[in-house]
Amino acid sequence: MMHSQNLRIGLLFLIVMSISTGIVCAQNSEEPPAAPAEGETRPTIGQPHEVTFDAARFFTTRDGKTLKLPVEDDAFLFAIFGDRNGGPAAGIEVLKQAVADANLLEPDLVMTVGDLVAGYTGHMQWMRQMKEYTSVMDGLLMPWFPVAGNHDVYWRGQGIKPKGENEADYETHFGPLWYAFEHKNCWFISLYSDEGNPITGEKNFNKPGCQRMSPAQFAWLEETLEKAKDADHVFAFLHHPRWRKGNYGQDWDRVHALLAQAGNVSAVFAGHIHRMYYAGPKDGIEYITLATVGGAQSSTVPDAGYLHEFHLVMVRQDQIAVAAVPVGEVMDPRSVTEQVSRESARLAAVRPRFGERVMLDAWGDVNQEVTAVVANPVSQPIEVTITPGSADSRWAFTPTHVHTTIEPGATYEAVVYAMRADHELDATFRPAELTLNIDYLAGGRRFRIPETRTDIPMRPLLERPAMPDGEMVAQLNGRNDVFLVGNDLFELPDGPMTLECRFTADSFGDRTGLLAKTEGSEYGFFVNGGVPSFSIFLGSSYAEVKADAPVLKANQWYHIAGVYDGTEVRLYLDGHLIKSVQRSGPRNPNPFALAIGADVDPAGRPTSHFAGQIDSVRLSRVARYSGETCTVEDRFESDADTVLLYNMDALQARWLYDESTTQAPALARGRPIVTERK
Repeated sequence: MMHSQNLRIGLLFLIVMSISTGIVCAQNSEEPPAAPAEGETRPTIGQPHEVTFDAARFFTTRDGKTLKLPVEDDAFLFAIFGDRNGGPAAGIEVLKQAVADANLLEPDLVMTVGDLVAGYTGHMQWMRQMKEYTSVMDGLLMPWFPVAGNHDVYWRGQGIKPKGENEADYETHFGPLWYAFEHKNCWFISLYSDEGNPITGEKNFNKPGCQRMSPAQFAWLEETLEKAKDADHVFAFLHHPRWRKGNYGQDWDRVHALLAQAGNVSAVFAGHIHRMYYAGPKDGIEYITLATVGGAQSSTVPDAGYLHEFHLVMVRQDQIAVAAVPVGEVMDPRSVTEQVSRESARLAAVRPRFGERVMLDAWGDVNQEVTAVVANPVSQPIEVTITPGSADSRWAFTPTHVHTTIEPGATYEAVVYAMRADHELDATFRPAELTLNIDYLAGGRRFRIPETRTDIPMRPLLERPAMPDGEMVAQLNGRNDVFLVGNDLFELPDGPMTLECRFTADSFGDRTGLLAKTEGSEYGFFVNGGVPSFSIFLGSSYAEVKADAPVLKANQWYHIAGVYDGTEVRLYLDGHLIKSVQRSGPRNPNPFALAIGADVDPAGRPTSHFAGQIDSVRLSRVARYSGETCTVEDRFESDADTVLLYNMDALQARWLYDESTTQAPALARGRPIVTERK
């Protein structure tokens, strides 16, 4: 399925305008507004639809507010396709998608605004291009109507240029150069804007002398407007937006005067410039230029009309509405089965599983293979693109990307080589990451899963920082700042343990994680609403000890310790026992990181962030504190029972140094800083 850049998927993204070209009853009034005075133009803003209170069309067995009903007028919908050509050959795929989109919407008809083929060639090549275009357009469920553009009629073949260039081929295989037809009391007029210089016959859209409407076409237009004088609406279509003047000259002024004189011409549509452009109303006529449906497209600012799109026009007796729909953005609700919905959600949660961590030496050098396994957990094949990269330009990767199809239930192991040499592990260091793009292939349709990015796991060999002059602490913003200690980097044996740290909070939220890896298992501190608590999962449930009331104050330093000695769980605050509970049982481990300054969610992502400063984080394989009171050291030192120890002396690139023998660096996420204690 084609997707326009920077545009969200939806049934219809109506991004242009609603345009009114008539007088209707106000929605909250039974009386119609006054008709415009003679000489005034019709309103050019959206008008509420006319409504009725017809009791014969409404049935209920309940009392309630009287609901207004729409008037039963003969409304209908038509579509307009922009330029197909002037772009790469792959543009034909965009046209195919636009046809599929239109078939889902089922308008009464589809108009075009020219440049149907690449052209600028001789007869044989032109014929091949014509057949390619018509074979796609003939897949529409509804009639479609051509408009001639310069690519359709300009000749660049061998030998003598034929009179009229490719006009004869166009009229034989597409239709008349100008024509009109009636549909539901509306007229559609196809104009020809490349008749050329009336004296020399030259065709050139950059020369005003070649951009004049011939007396023959002008007379025909005059006659057609007379035939359509009783129509509700008249719509005109041509390739070149001659009202822009410039190289188009001034000839459109007399054409516009003729259209305005008719009094019922609602809108004129053109193409050629490959971007949407609204020239506004003039004398009650809307002038609208379309972008492309497969033509050359810069995509400079898609939201501002540089995109592949088609227009939809909803026609009512007294007004029209115009909307632009990005190609590929119309969804078929019948394609979204329960299986598609369920399995695409599963794919959105897929992340690569990595092999060994990438090892960085003290300078940040890397020269290592990275393996990443992607699994397909659904019943249909998926197309996967894996792209290594980094915001740090000092990384290099081979290959630059991997693309494959993974069958249902299968896995794929991607191997890339990561290199980073002769550079410091400094503050400008950024990690390497894998970008994962997945397309779900189901029922002949392609469903694009949102792109994900995952850091490649690393383990830097950090040097112990020098002892700072003052006390250094980690500052966290409470939104996205956190330090993560990968679960594979440390091991806490089942049995006695102590978790502790020092902290001061800027404020206390309803749910605030301080140190935690709790997700149906493991252990952690929370300071919800100023109430300190320690939880540890033992046996089949959590043992929780917490204060009976809020005891913590913002901007005040505390030491907190959670202890499990094998039979009892205890919570200490500044060396004083807050609460204890008798519990025992095996700990239930999980694969998630220990979060410093947050908790983790079911996917292991940081959540419930802490705002404030944290220092002296220590995890031990022993119960360090007992009794009603205990003494707490001013600065922790590593010993044989220390599993993790972060004194926050310095932030090295994106890591905190672990002073324990485990040597498990804590990775910064967000932008936490190490600063002097306040």
